[in-house]
Amino acid sequence: MNKHNYYQPVIIIIPAKNESATVGDVIAQIKQHFTGTVLVVDDASTDNTAQIARDAGAIVLPLSYSLGAWGAIQTGLRYALKHGYNTAITMDADGQHEAESIAHILAPLKADQCDVVIGAFTERGSFARRFAWQFFRKLSGLTLQDLTSGLRAYNHAAIRLLASQHATLLEYQDMGVLMLLRKEGLYITETSIKMRPRANGHSRIFNSWWAVTGYMLHTAVLCIAHTRLRNKKVKCHINSHQPS
Repeated sequence: MNKHNYYQPVIIIIPAKNESATVGDVIAQIKQHFTGTVLVVDDASTDNTAQIARDAGAIVLPLSYSLGAWGAIQTGLRYALKHGYNTAITMDADGQHEAESIAHILAPLKADQCDVVIGAFTERGSFARRFAWQFFRKLSGLTLQDLTSGLRAYNHAAIRLLASQHATLLEYQDMGVLMLLRKEGLYITETSIKMRPRANGHSRIFNSWWAVTGYMLHTAVLCIAHTRLRNKKVKCHINSHQPS
């Protein structure tokens, strides 16, 4: 089986919270297809996720208290920036993402076609997920099809932006990150991949209508705030060029 060892330093970041049932297999599968660094950010797990990840060959950053999915990912991105990685891939620890997809999402970055690649699998998900996608595409103006995929690849410019303090308060890594990237002029593309059903647990957002409602309210406010800020900046820019 061919392994991919790219000339640019690449790191795979896996946020994990109580994923002892799956994280070892996820890392083992990655290592069959990839020779770079695998970093697991243990989000204050109460099980032995961290030890299993170490035994599987990953570097582990243990958090003393839970920062949530985005906080764990940003911790990994800051590690990547500090240690000179030019490309970072984020993957879930629950077994959804196939290691074979790594080459597919890295290819557009290697060709300098974009700053960010999303591994898109629109066939998955419940009616609630599809409804949320459609709602937020209309509200945010984003045209991406898979807004909540956790399988993403970032180049150095994107790593630097998302590791900054400016990105710290993004509670939901999907919409908040995408809108920040667009706001700063980074180019995002998608590539089709396959995903497996979760090997363990369930979605933290799309497992109930209560969770979906909370997510949509929070993210709707974020979308509206970003839209108004963008429109305000455009208006100020236009006014600044009007003759006195």
